[in-house]
Amino acid sequence: MIPKILVSAGEASGDLYTAHLVTALRKRMPGAEFFGCAGPRMRQAGVRGVVDAASLSVVGLVEVVRHIPRIYGEYRRMREAARSERPDLAILTDSPDFHLPLSNRLRRMGVPVVYLVAPQAWAWRPGRLRHLRRVSRLLCLFPFEEDFFRRHQVPAVYIGHPLTRLVRPSLQRQEFFGKHRLPPDRPLIVLLPGSREGEIERHLGPLVEAVGILYRRQALTFILATPAGGPGAAFFRQRISGSPIQVIEGETWDAIAHAGLALAASGTVTIEAAILGTPMVTYYRVAPLSWRLGRRLVWAPYLTMVNLVAGRAIVTELMQNDMTGPRLAEEATRLLADSEVRSRMRRELEQVKNLLATSVDPIERAADLVIESFEKELLNVSR
Repeated sequence: MIPKILVSAGEASGDLYTAHLVTALRKRMPGAEFFGCAGPRMRQAGVRGVVDAASLSVVGLVEVVRHIPRIYGEYRRMREAARSERPDLAILTDSPDFHLPLSNRLRRMGVPVVYLVAPQAWAWRPGRLRHLRRVSRLLCLFPFEEDFFRRHQVPAVYIGHPLTRLVRPSLQRQEFFGKHRLPPDRPLIVLLPGSREGEIERHLGPLVEAVGILYRRQALTFILATPAGGPGAAFFRQRISGSPIQVIEGETWDAIAHAGLALAASGTVTIEAAILGTPMVTYYRVAPLSWRLGRRLVWAPYLTMVNLVAGRAIVTELMQNDMTGPRLAEEATRLLADSEVRSRMRRELEQVKNLLATSVDPIERAADLVIESFEKELLNVSR
């Protein structure tokens, strides 16, 4: 039997993980057909796109409201594709507001669902647990998640974090600096404002202000790293005109690895910086109403994943009103001025990396569990 598998990811990180998972599954299931909600990496891996993953990339409780009609339209397209193509299995990655309703619909159709990247029900919106109990497998990236979900009757398995095997620079420091004509004798600061246009717009103003303050204080080099397939370098250059910031597209891991300091939006990129051992200051802003509503719902002690994994505050979090140009500049100056503080942070980031690493490649482990779920379903059908 040649299986037909629905795959769906709505974030850049999910697109990366799912693309690697599809590649691993192709080795185990030659001829398998993959279709669904795909980003550029998934399409490159041979996934036939029904929906563009970029159309789901929205963050914030209030911000999402104006996008609901479009997102619901994409949900209907995925639902109809599932109904007409009758997949043998579904792999849904992250984006729980889109994928949990889709998961429920797929299960009613008799399609087993493997869910990759656990929703943060341990931090907020525990009502999602009742939906997650219906999936065949929930694959967790963080070590504390498996126990939490299993205690709530969710079939969870910790696989480790895929980025521990994927994140690495492609160029040596001298090559990177030479390629982009960066002065080798100046400290390099990398700006990581996010991957979605909405969050970037909220973050760029304070970042540019912080750069102006820091640039007046000492000789520094600033680069803004943007992922390939994101808004693009032109989008940023229009918004940072007149500042001493150089935009580099599609070389984020090199930029982080060779920087002395990262100013990073809270999200997956902070895990990447931790794996690469780069000291950082983290931040995030959403619409004011989203912040007020969100703070009432979230009970996690930290809002940056690096700190959550460590179980303590090892990197500074500047959230919402605390994210200002002067505060960013103040924290950056503190780190740049104290080599011992930077060294201690690097040691603590190494500990976070070790907590996320596993002896078996997480993607290979995920592929094994997907095959196991598929074969279990076939056995149930044959009975």
